[in-house]
Amino acid sequence: MSETQQDLRVSTSVHAMARNVIFVLLGVAALVLKRHYSGPFVEIIYSYGGNVSASFAVYFVFRIFTSSWILTSGWRYGRLVTAGIALLVVELFEATNGFGVMTNTYDPVDYLANALGIALAYWVDLISARLIQANSPRN
Repeated sequence: MSETQQDLRVSTSVHAMARNVIFVLLGVAALVLKRHYSGPFVEIIYSYGGNVSASFAVYFVFRIFTSSWILTSGWRYGRLVTAGIALLVVELFEATNGFGVMTNTYDPVDYLANALGIALAYWVDLISARLIQANSPRN
């Protein structure tokens, strides 16, 4: 690998890391601010918005840890691995009533909301990574 290609990978990984942190914070902000929502579908947002936003944030937390390994290995299925791990964690959290640490009201639709949050994060990750790559300087 040439020095220019290595510089591009480092630059891209720095942008990806910053992007991942921003998306984690965005997911946490949505979780915290959902109680202030008063628009359409308010009951759905109150009931499942926390699951979607928390799952979104969890995906990007795991993406922070998996993205550096994936960049160096060149493996192309990293997003799917990240999504699988994140989905497993959030669904186990749901199934174990908050890992026994938190109390949780059982609702089977929460599993779907968690999956939607992971799917949303996956697509946001894919699209934003392509935008970062398209805007990266190439020599």
